[in-house]
Amino acid sequence: MWSARVAGQSGFSLKAPRKRYKLAALIHDPGIAMHPAAEHSPLGKSSEYIATYTPSLLFPIPRAAKWAELGLTAETLPYQGVDFWNCYELSWLLPSGKPVVAIGEFSIPAESPNIIESKSFKLYLNSLNQTAFASVEQLQATLEQDLSAAAGKPVGVRIRSLAEIEEEGVAALPGMCIDDLDISVSSYDRPQPELLRCDDSRVVEESVHSHLLKSNCPVTSQPDWGSVVVEYRGAALDHASLLAYIVSFRQHSDFHEQCVERIFLDLQRLLKPEKLTVYARYVRRGGLDINPYRSTETLDVDNRRLARQ
Repeated sequence: MWSARVAGQSGFSLKAPRKRYKLAALIHDPGIAMHPAAEHSPLGKSSEYIATYTPSLLFPIPRAAKWAELGLTAETLPYQGVDFWNCYELSWLLPSGKPVVAIGEFSIPAESPNIIESKSFKLYLNSLNQTAFASVEQLQATLEQDLSAAAGKPVGVRIRSLAEIEEEGVAALPGMCIDDLDISVSSYDRPQPELLRCDDSRVVEESVHSHLLKSNCPVTSQPDWGSVVVEYRGAALDHASLLAYIVSFRQHSDFHEQCVERIFLDLQRLLKPEKLTVYARYVRRGGLDINPYRSTETLDVDNRRLARQ
């Protein structure tokens, strides 16, 4: 298992130890409106960049419709998990007017009623640029309140110094990389679970990964590049078939979170595993990267960047 911990409180001091997320109490913000579809979001549209704190910029999108496409409801989710968002363009002002830069880490529960549309997330974070905060703790509390209100569940926030990130370095995915396997691919327009194969006569426990995950934004059609790791105990998965299946997402249009949930469900149906984890790390766009994690196991996961992030 690729274990670590879900960090939680402000890590802005280089000497601060890594801690688990302590999720903030949900505070409803009536200024953040619910939206039924991504088509109404700022994605793909010209936007005014507001430089003073404006939480109403956040654009929540209910997960329910995408869950329904997979035959799921909020009450029947077969996994637990988290969506890690990392912001590399976080900046605000000290009371003196001096700017500060940092890395923001946000953990949104996978069972939250809403995702937050990525461009609106970026616009909201940009609205902090010319806003003064008395302390890092005040900024963190503000982010927790606003993001929790948008997601509909408590969102964990950690603010980290550049020195801390530099000291940590980059991570490598666990297990065997399957990208050098020889496969033939002719269709890329939809995920093809029928490609997946396994050997029911053998039960294995293993981790495998690929850097060839790619899908498209459902609104803008821009490419989303990612790496994905699969960890499981169950019927032995044919690695070449898994790689072909991952490549079949190449022209598929969906959000990061739904792609990972689809992979999880397709593997669960095939393998009927004792345990299963699917974790994707996507390349950043707009100063943000999104990293969905879905697992049958207790949440124990590292939010460490890969080489492409």
